[in-house]
Amino acid sequence: MAEPDTAEYLHGYARILAEVSATGRRLTRKELDERRALGEKAADAGHSLRGLVRRHLAAARVSRPDGASAVTVGSVLAAVEQAVDAFAEGYERAQRMAVRQEEAARREFIDDLLYGRSDLGRLAERAERFGLVLSGAYAVAVAQGPEAYDDASAVTRRVEAALIAWFGDRRILLATKNGQLICIAPGDQDDVLTHFAKQARAAADGSRVAIGRPQPGAGGVVHSYEEALSTLELAGRLSLDTPVVRAADLLVYPVLTRDRQAMADLVLSALGPLQGARGGAEPLLRTLEAYFESGCTAAEAARRLALSVRALTYRLERNHQLTGSNPADPMHRYTLQTAVIGARLLGWPAQEL
Repeated sequence: MAEPDTAEYLHGYARILAEVSATGRRLTRKELDERRALGEKAADAGHSLRGLVRRHLAAARVSRPDGASAVTVGSVLAAVEQAVDAFAEGYERAQRMAVRQEEAARREFIDDLLYGRSDLGRLAERAERFGLVLSGAYAVAVAQGPEAYDDASAVTRRVEAALIAWFGDRRILLATKNGQLICIAPGDQDDVLTHFAKQARAAADGSRVAIGRPQPGAGGVVHSYEEALSTLELAGRLSLDTPVVRAADLLVYPVLTRDRQAMADLVLSALGPLQGARGGAEPLLRTLEAYFESGCTAAEAARRLALSVRALTYRLERNHQLTGSNPADPMHRYTLQTAVIGARLLGWPAQEL
């Protein structure tokens, strides 16, 4: 393939070399600025810097006068160095500007995509530039670590490299927002989000990942993202020890808190008397929580709380005495378990209801 014509980017270069060869002068500030401007223009046109440097060196070789002295040759080489350096500086400056503009466009697109602040038709058109086809369903996963993530952080680069190595050019978008790492993938490719969660966990100890449900269309990305954020917050409030939580698995909890006042009334009615216990309500509340989470198996609940079975049984009896409800009785169990969940969701007893 023939190289593209790049003669225009060497405009005035041969004249400069001829004058330097004759006088030994250095390039003027104006000439250096012209070289930088030509470098920027070449970068904007998409030409290779390597090829352009080669053209500069070839032109210098052609312009060398016969019988030139060592001093003259040294002056020409110095001029070539100045000219090529200025040209490369302009080229790199244009590239940095292009990168910044691309980053700004990408950041604006991500903000519009996650917040739904743009016309959906226009958003779908812009999405294709970043590898997304929003006519289908998409799901969003959000990773939150012990430290805030940004686009340049080591964790972000590591997770991105792992996704590219594993899935290649699938329609995946990785981004950061508000210190969290976000992965957007087609709704029928759950393996992508699962692998993202695995890599995010491996890259930063103590991180947690929430995965929203697939939602259709451009607006679906917003809904899945908001669902993932809510799930992440919910997992924290419930003190779940599961590192990866899915919105689909926690759908009952938003239902329970939809009427906050009714839930607060239930918590105070069913568990309020626990505040009269020695040490307050929290130890007995943790006992109920462990008991229900272990399938109402006393031995397993005792193991989780690092208690003896006898000590756990005493605590359950104390709960029964104070609340009037027996956690071992199926008639009382549902009310107590719902109240325990509500207490965690509402932050009781640390927060007054």
